[in-house]
Amino acid sequence: MLFTELPLCDTLLEGLQAMNFTETTPVQEQAIPVILNKKDVIACAQTGTGKTAAFLLPLLNNLQSESHNSHKVNAIIMAPTRELAQQIDQQMEGFSYFTPFSSVAIYGGNDADAWEVQKRGLMHGADVVIATPGRLLSHINLYKIDFSGVKYFILDEADRMLDMGFYDDIMKIEKLLPKDRQTIMFSATMPPKIQQLAKTILRDPAEITIAIARPPETILQSAYICHEPQKTAIVKYLFKDKKPNKVILFSGSKAKVKEITKILKRMGLSAAEMHSDLDQSQRDHVMHEFRNERVDILVATDIVARGIDIDDISLIINFDVPYEVEDYVHRIGRTARAGDSGMAITFVSPEEQYRFSQIEKFLQKTVYKIPVPSELGESPEYNPVKQRRTGKMPRNRKPSGKKPSSRQKSLSNPSEKPRNADKNNPNLQQRTGKHRNRKFSGKKSQSRPDKNQTGF
Repeated sequence: MLFTELPLCDTLLEGLQAMNFTETTPVQEQAIPVILNKKDVIACAQTGTGKTAAFLLPLLNNLQSESHNSHKVNAIIMAPTRELAQQIDQQMEGFSYFTPFSSVAIYGGNDADAWEVQKRGLMHGADVVIATPGRLLSHINLYKIDFSGVKYFILDEADRMLDMGFYDDIMKIEKLLPKDRQTIMFSATMPPKIQQLAKTILRDPAEITIAIARPPETILQSAYICHEPQKTAIVKYLFKDKKPNKVILFSGSKAKVKEITKILKRMGLSAAEMHSDLDQSQRDHVMHEFRNERVDILVATDIVARGIDIDDISLIINFDVPYEVEDYVHRIGRTARAGDSGMAITFVSPEEQYRFSQIEKFLQKTVYKIPVPSELGESPEYNPVKQRRTGKMPRNRKPSGKKPSSRQKSLSNPSEKPRNADKNNPNLQQRTGKHRNRKFSGKKSQSRPDKNQTGF
């Protein structure tokens, strides 16, 4: 469907035309008309499907077509991490270029000046507030903020917010909002806890499901069947004749990310680590260096696997096999964005073979297995059924029947870390992201957006 076929106002269509956006994605085609009709929505759609535009465009359209108080907050968009809040704010700035609307991003990990910008936006009524739950509650606890003008409450990546323990925070914020509002939830998955949240805060919602999409064919997927000690040697082999450029290497634990980064640096490769132990300024610096190609390999936990657009990623390396198929899809989805091509390579140890076979089952195809170079030693055979029958358990995971420790949980699957784990670590209390220090003025941005800016 073309955007011109949707009942969007002329100023939004003019902006989309200026940015050379013509065709909708499936989630946009289904969600935009429903949101325009002021109906509550629960939508299941992955990162990378254009879901941000699916709620921003009708939101901006409705704000223009109906009366609202310009001195009050009119819409609240909740996001699980600072990075995603910043990204939504950037897209808001792009799509609203030809409109009079303002936005302010509310997230932690920044300085006193940023706090004042956020406070001013909340107290004087930015049209759209884009916030992480914890930081917004910090403002609410200190100031009397008028939310009586809020007509739209949008939760992006709701499943991830619940995984991070934000349920109570979301409910505290929801109780402060008018009951007569439109509520919209986007989630990559639809587990029971999301369905329960939807029943609690939505009114007779329209349900939109964009099936968990398989990775696009533009991603060339392959794997090395190898022993665990061979993995770092394969990385060195991959880049012995060709310098890496914008490569993300994923691993499942912070400890492993730190270890791999040290090894890559000793190999003479330009690598930097990204995980929740870094403070805000460190993460800002790493992402800036990576985006500007002064860091070639970003070694990361799944903290950057979802919700973040980084242009021109040439290669994704899964140093270990994710425990969930969806995590695999999210990881490799960082490449081949906006129709470009990309590559994804997964290292599969004997203990990980059965998990990888489940990924192949979801993909409905056999991933090409690259032979391990002979100089790196003999490689194991690929026989996931046999590996499962041996009863071998992945490292850092105890057999069933015994309760694993919190450390073992974090090493095997960080997304399942207990809510109170690392509660004394301030870096985990608020997820981090780069702050633009955009001043709230209530006026539209004067910088002309482009396709790269919006990440659409």
